[in-house]
Amino acid sequence: MKKIFALFALALCAGFVAHAQKPQQMLDKAIAALKSAGTVTANYSVTSSQGNNSGSIVMSGSRYRLTSADVKCWFDGKTQWTYSSATEEVNITTPTTTELQQTNPYAAAQDFKKNYYMWKAAGQVPGDYAIMLQPRQKGGGVEKVYLYINNTTALLHKMHVKLADGNAYTVTLTNYKTRQNLPAGTFTFDKNQVPTGTQVVDLR
Repeated sequence: MKKIFALFALALCAGFVAHAQKPQQMLDKAIAALKSAGTVTANYSVTSSQGNNSGSIVMSGSRYRLTSADVKCWFDGKTQWTYSSATEEVNITTPTTTELQQTNPYAAAQDFKKNYYMWKAAGQVPGDYAIMLQPRQKGGGVEKVYLYINNTTALLHKMHVKLADGNAYTVTLTNYKTRQNLPAGTFTFDKNQVPTGTQVVDLR
């Protein structure tokens, strides 16, 4: 689930993209827009052979909060709190660079730029600009990533990921809102959002 959250990092940006732009230029614009969009919220749904999942994300710079029925995650730029309904506990960690690339939208976008080849995808969808990304090095579990960016709003509303083991999943994003005025505590652990008595384990 962490990698699913990370891979739709580029969805959370706003701006205008010309049809003639190259994939690399679009990625650069997406990263810049992500930094300047203020606090952004969106809903997401994930469909795969492993099942379906849905939730919401709030992000402001390097800080973010992810919420779904199974997982809740807060990151204030340094410390991460992750609640799992499977373990019924909250783990506190200081993420490594690699871990941030799996959970932090801005770090994931930078990872795309550094570690993936990209092309304009062959199968363009009307109204979208489709980009295909492929890891520069094999062995990471991801075979290809397809991003579908709306030509009018420049918002990435769909992403399809093909994994090396033959599985695949699709992420759809809706209900974008930018420059939201939310309290600073949005990105730190809130015990009121987990069941009463949940154990908190400090792994730092």
